[in-house]
Amino acid sequence: MTATITGVPTSLSEAIAQAGQATTAALDDGLTRLQVSLMLPGLKGETFAAQMITILLGTGRSLKVFFPDMGAAALAKRNWGDVPFEILDVGSGRTPVGKRVADQDELLLFVEPSAVEVLQVEELCNQAGDRPVIFLNPNLEDIATIGIGYAGRQLRERFLTQLQDVYYLSPDDGYVVSRCYPNVWQVWGEPQVEGADYVLLGERSQRPTGDVLDGILMGTAGEEGEGEGDTPAAMPKRSILDQMQRFLQALSR
Repeated sequence: MTATITGVPTSLSEAIAQAGQATTAALDDGLTRLQVSLMLPGLKGETFAAQMITILLGTGRSLKVFFPDMGAAALAKRNWGDVPFEILDVGSGRTPVGKRVADQDELLLFVEPSAVEVLQVEELCNQAGDRPVIFLNPNLEDIATIGIGYAGRQLRERFLTQLQDVYYLSPDDGYVVSRCYPNVWQVWGEPQVEGADYVLLGERSQRPTGDVLDGILMGTAGEEGEGEGDTPAAMPKRSILDQMQRFLQALSR
């Protein structure tokens, strides 16, 4: 049975450890299209990827890593030196993908893929078949790029809706939206007392946004599927952003 991971991480290293545990658990449960999003200001994709790769290599799977373009791929090759996996670029929207997934590749990792490369990413996933693919901090659903017309709807139906968020951490002013597989989506409020734990404000089976998120933060949403609650929750005042920024600065020293 998959272990349940809960709570808001208090450091960058703890957040990445959580992401690694959630990803490994999802792979063990047979998920094949995984999104891992750590929405922290100043966190570089290459830094995030390097630490996640260490965890993924521990699963014993043969790994191939894709960056959005040749520049990012070349930089990673230079900074990482000799590594036991191949580093490639996805290519621009005008570049044919070709056969780039080999028979021996057991796991693909895409670092910060964007909607500009979404068709190339989709083709590489098709080449991977039922082998697992992980997306780190993806931005594949940019409406301004893929559009809202027929082509955009078709892309969402055949590809984007197949992707599953197994780890998501997004701090905002006074609250955190998170998902850590196999948990459902959670909204946490910052504690009013220094050093206390974050307060779980609500849980949902889908990512809470818009009115649903507002209702959870105001304490009027009740449980999922129920009407409005009776007791408003006190909104936390302090922001997690400054705290996370300090973690990132400490790591760069």
